[in-house]
Amino acid sequence: MSEVKDKVKELLNKVNRPGMKELMDFLEKSDYYEAPASTKYHGAYKCGLIEHSYKVYEILKEKIEYHKLDVSEETLILVTLLHDLCKVNFYKTDYRNAKNAKGEWEKVPYYTIDDTIPYGHGEKSVMMITEYIKLTNEEKYAIRWHMGFSEPKEQYVTLGQAFKKYPLALLLHEADMETTYFYNT
Repeated sequence: MSEVKDKVKELLNKVNRPGMKELMDFLEKSDYYEAPASTKYHGAYKCGLIEHSYKVYEILKEKIEYHKLDVSEETLILVTLLHDLCKVNFYKTDYRNAKNAKGEWEKVPYYTIDDTIPYGHGEKSVMMITEYIKLTNEEKYAIRWHMGFSEPKEQYVTLGQAFKKYPLALLLHEADMETTYFYNT
């Protein structure tokens, strides 16, 4: 895990925006580098969030090159590595009884949700990031709409408009889904 953590830190250190040092300090003090990506669906293990985010970075980088989009390295780094910032300090470890391989009951850890900032998903990540640094409109839209069609169907028209206006948002969604379903991170 430390290899991915080092790569993520190296990338984030390339971002040269006012407030980035404070954002990096926040990440260090939070559980960003140890948090799971979910409770059971993908990356439901220690450091799952940064593994997931780094894989999204790798896939989105390829997609941007393939589609010849004009996206800065800072934008690529920010939208991928911080798209799920809303998951920081979001999961807690609890214990339940389960039978082990011998058929004996034992306490086993599992992740639960403790959402102290109930503000949605993409919009919460945008809010948390912009408490430290300024994002471009393209970055805000990409992060806000990265969940794509898992948003409520009442949002589909707005989502489609966002994807049309900012193709990066669609590609981030695709990279996020590919990472989740092809790599289980």
